[in-house]
Amino acid sequence: MKKNSIWNFKKSEYDQIDEFCIKHNIEWFASSWDLESQKFLQQYDLSHNKVASAMITNSELLVSIAKEKKSTFISTGMSTMSEITNAVDIFRKYDCPFELMHSNSSYPMKYEEANLNCIKTLKEEFNCNVGYSGHEVGASLVCIPAVLLGASSIERHITLDRTMYGSDHAASLEPRGLNILVRDIRLLDDILGDGVKRVWPSELAKMKRLRKTVQNNP
Repeated sequence: MKKNSIWNFKKSEYDQIDEFCIKHNIEWFASSWDLESQKFLQQYDLSHNKVASAMITNSELLVSIAKEKKSTFISTGMSTMSEITNAVDIFRKYDCPFELMHSNSSYPMKYEEANLNCIKTLKEEFNCNVGYSGHEVGASLVCIPAVLLGASSIERHITLDRTMYGSDHAASLEPRGLNILVRDIRLLDDILGDGVKRVWPSELAKMKRLRKTVQNNP
């Protein structure tokens, strides 16, 4: 939520979002860009807060959010390690649970600037969960390796049409792209398996045929 932004919803529209999400058991929350907007969000029964990358240096806003003690996602785009440290110190001072979000704030992000190994860096430095907030073109190319590197959550912008006017749309996913991304991430546990080497039942017929052939034709 940006104060006085023409892109803001009216309260009646936020009420519609809230009613729809309650009806369909969907959790929603928003990132505020000033104290007034954060106070506005408090009227809704939200379980999470979100700190936008642009707001990570706004200590006054961070303190206000941390005092609510709601689990908070903190985006780290455009941020130095010292700026992230300051934000983490505030949330730990007020005993507010948080999760850092590795991010690059360009729209769309260049693949060579993804620097996904920062997920490991942030986890080791701050001993906390680290997610990935992506602004790249495409659904799975960056998000899948982010999950494999330990990202505990994935954030992507969504749009109805990527050709619409505005800086976010080109770096967003359309509904089909979002469905593909969710599907692929949920398949990862099955794909990775348990690491135990075994012969699968589906391999037995092939093994019998191929190894018999090799034995008969040395």
